[in-house]
Amino acid sequence: MKTKDFRSVATRYKAVFFDAFGVLKNHKGIIPGVENTFDFLDEKGIDYYVLTNDASRSPEELARIYQINGIPSITTDKIISSGMLAHDWLKLKIKKGRVAYLGTEQSAHYIELAGLETLPISQLDLQDVDDVQCLVFLDDEGFDWNNDINKVVNLLRKKSMSVIVANTDINYPLNRTDIAIAIGGISDMVEEILGRHFIRFGKPDAQMFMFAYEKACKKQALNRDDILMVGDTLLTDIMGGNKFGMDTMLVLSGNTLPENAKMKIRSTGIIPTYVCDSVASF
Repeated sequence: MKTKDFRSVATRYKAVFFDAFGVLKNHKGIIPGVENTFDFLDEKGIDYYVLTNDASRSPEELARIYQINGIPSITTDKIISSGMLAHDWLKLKIKKGRVAYLGTEQSAHYIELAGLETLPISQLDLQDVDDVQCLVFLDDEGFDWNNDINKVVNLLRKKSMSVIVANTDINYPLNRTDIAIAIGGISDMVEEILGRHFIRFGKPDAQMFMFAYEKACKKQALNRDDILMVGDTLLTDIMGGNKFGMDTMLVLSGNTLPENAKMKIRSTGIIPTYVCDSVASF
């Protein structure tokens, strides 16, 4: 499959939306050469934002990872996370009671920022759930997979409540060949078991793209075709960008391996505007 050079493509656009994991960073940290890419974008006056389904850290913490690794221009206002959207929903819809969550204690900050009382699933007593108003899937760590996922299933069988999926990723790459189940994959399994449909935030849903688009438009006049969406996953980054009306670039540095890209595009019918080996440059 013939790939394009990111720099030559990026100059055709006024703004670029980047996925994070698999595009800008991987299991080892920031992908070497990515810092040069942002120097290039700054030099050309091309705006950019990071759109991530990571609900395990605050925007400040996510931005700090880039800043301490040589990309100071990725500030908090450049980060748009699915956790931010989940926070806004919780603040609007849940007025009282406890909010149970599956994830790390750190990931619960999105619930706490909404002024709500948090309850990790590991501490939930299934005989005392009267004031539990909502359940949030936040992160794939911080709980016992066997006991606590079973507890989630039985909580939702016992009591009807809103259920939020703050990270829709089904899996994420551990290295160049292996993947791990993400919290979105766990929520899919629980949905299937219960025959339920949960409220989801993050790519590929339009709400994240609209949030980012409106934010970018505050800096300059933009049409959707002025923006390039760059991601490593067809089912989230590329499908979401395509549906929103943006041009898309699939990069082969993360979830989609070069040897599988052509087959995955053909089998899913999700067609990126461009394919690129990596956004990193030297």
